[in-house]
Amino acid sequence: MMGTFELYGHTLRRMRPHLGRLAIAILAVLLASSTEVLKPWPLKIVIDNVLRGMPVTSRWIPALPRAELLLAACIGLVILYALLGLLNVVANYLTISIGQLMVNDLRARLFDHLQSLSLSFHRRREIGDLMVRITYDTYSIQTIAMNGFFPVLSASILLAGMFIVMIHMDVTLTLVALAIIPMMIILIVSISGRIDEISGGARIKESRLFTVAQSALAAIHVVQAFTREGESYREFVESSSESLDATLRLYTLQTLYAGAVSVLIACGTATVIYIGAQHVLSGRLTIGDLIVFTTYLASLYSPVSQISQTYGQVEGAKAGLRRCLELLAIDPEIKDRPGAHSMGRARGEIEFDNVVFGYDPARPVLKGITFTARHGESIAIVGPSGAGKTTMASLLARFYEQQQGVIKIDGHDIRSLRLDSLRGNIAMVLQPPLVLGDSLRTNVAFGNPRATDVQVSRAIEMARLDPVVAKLPRGVDEIVGQGGHSLSQGEAQRVTIARALLKDAPILIMDEPTSALDTETESLVLDAVREAMRGRTTLVIAHRLSTIQNADRILVLRDGVIAEQGTFAELLAQRGFFSYLYNIQAWNRETGSGPAQD
Repeated sequence: MMGTFELYGHTLRRMRPHLGRLAIAILAVLLASSTEVLKPWPLKIVIDNVLRGMPVTSRWIPALPRAELLLAACIGLVILYALLGLLNVVANYLTISIGQLMVNDLRARLFDHLQSLSLSFHRRREIGDLMVRITYDTYSIQTIAMNGFFPVLSASILLAGMFIVMIHMDVTLTLVALAIIPMMIILIVSISGRIDEISGGARIKESRLFTVAQSALAAIHVVQAFTREGESYREFVESSSESLDATLRLYTLQTLYAGAVSVLIACGTATVIYIGAQHVLSGRLTIGDLIVFTTYLASLYSPVSQISQTYGQVEGAKAGLRRCLELLAIDPEIKDRPGAHSMGRARGEIEFDNVVFGYDPARPVLKGITFTARHGESIAIVGPSGAGKTTMASLLARFYEQQQGVIKIDGHDIRSLRLDSLRGNIAMVLQPPLVLGDSLRTNVAFGNPRATDVQVSRAIEMARLDPVVAKLPRGVDEIVGQGGHSLSQGEAQRVTIARALLKDAPILIMDEPTSALDTETESLVLDAVREAMRGRTTLVIAHRLSTIQNADRILVLRDGVIAEQGTFAELLAQRGFFSYLYNIQAWNRETGSGPAQD
């Protein structure tokens, strides 16, 4: 686990891009601290030199009549407070803006890194936990910087300036005032580990709460269909209670800690006042000197108290920053290899050579897959569920990487290609259709955001989406809802086909483009599919075997190997496994059992 000094070191390194603002902020803090040192002196002048009539002995204060000296002291007091307020505004603005820029930088790095991680990583992680880390845990770097670095800097400058002034006024009182600081440090060290531990547990429970809520709302139709609202509600409330209980324990400990610090400060202040009063009575100090000292004491303890009170927040933030850095430390499984190159626009020739792959390497899904697809050829891939059909498509796009064998496009090993070049040559129509919660135009143009209105309209026409656009109140600018909830399944599928058409990639992967569609909708989608396949090398993953009669070649997967291959007619004539699957589906259609989902 990353240690405290490593976390602080990372935070300081993240400040480097903002050195200009940081320098101005430090200057503002330095000037504000210097102004803070001068704050009590106008009051000392009023008490000692105006009210008591003591002669002015400082060469910094002009020898004026009492009335004029009183007016000058009052004006000086106003000027000091106005200057201090202005400097604090500047310092706060700069420090907060630096913190926000650091949060944005961390969020951007984290989001970009998550997008680079393989699908196998995302299959293992809960979306709710990742969302908490991106949106909430990233604030931790601002908390550490703003509640840790700058208060310590400000307090250090104040301590140095006030120590110089106070030591010249009264050595004994200065030592008494500073004696409390080591006690505060001891208190901080003794309680920090416990705060860090409780804070880490609270973050985990918050992530669990987000995951429960996200899972329930994402599957709301299933929850309602199976009347599981009660169980879902109880799980959410239980997770929420656990999260709030952990947060309550953290706040309680932080409050007790702040209270202990306040008692220490009160003890130090009382001791200084007691000894200072005796020094005034003995003539060692003036009343004005004691006022300056007690004012310094408040100014001295204030930043120390602030640091101690925000220390619990800093300790809590350490857990959040650690969670962010843990993600950033994960090395992407799929990435550009050294010397990877771009290939331009591919012709679309695909070759699988003895490809072996398993999500668990000890249990291979594909066991030596070998085939070649020529430019413009349509290859259908069929077989039972779990045979590895979708896995083959995922390997071609390098969402995963095979354990053995080679996959080539136009003779290039895909592992030697840049990922953006490889995937830029592949368009995909997935099942279920992935529709964004945005306009129809944005969905269609997702793979080609620079497409013109004419190109978007052409893709919509080719995908047989014209009737859909005509009935939408705002046409292509209509918001279709997350997951395409305002569209039928066939319409959503045609949206994904239009997206693939607009991308105009030489290789097209279509994963079950007509699965579970009614006959009329299937006919419309098949028209769009045939349009999309024209002039492209196409891999079609199909459950409904009647839809692939026109495929140039069919690969039949069984137990991780290509058991049969040939045209539709050739495979039926062989009376093998493909013929068996087809006959089962034909019997299901005749008896009304519906299409077999193999």
